Amino acid sequence: MDITNSANFLASSILMMLGTIVIIIGAVVINNILHKYWKPVRMFTVDSFTMFGGNENGHSKVFVTQEELQRITPILEEMQTEKNKPKDGKK
Repeated sequence: MDITNSANFLASSILMMLGTIVIIIGAVVINNILHKYWKPVRMFTVDSFTMFGGNENGHSKVFVTQEELQRITPILEEMQTEKNKPKDGKK
């Protein structure tokens, strides 16, 4: 093996390892994003066999918990209606 072949082998080995590291880092980032926003999917539970949103206790389905509601910051905006619209047409 001469010097050009060994230099090509060394360069390709380094580039292959860098490419592998980039792919692994990308997979970790995608996994972390999915884990942060993904809710677990539960199939064939007791409430999946009840019809029209009620379960065996008569309660409707809950789409958000109280803890999740408390984490949401309220946005208060004044709605434009005919009563509180300014007379001169400006906002």
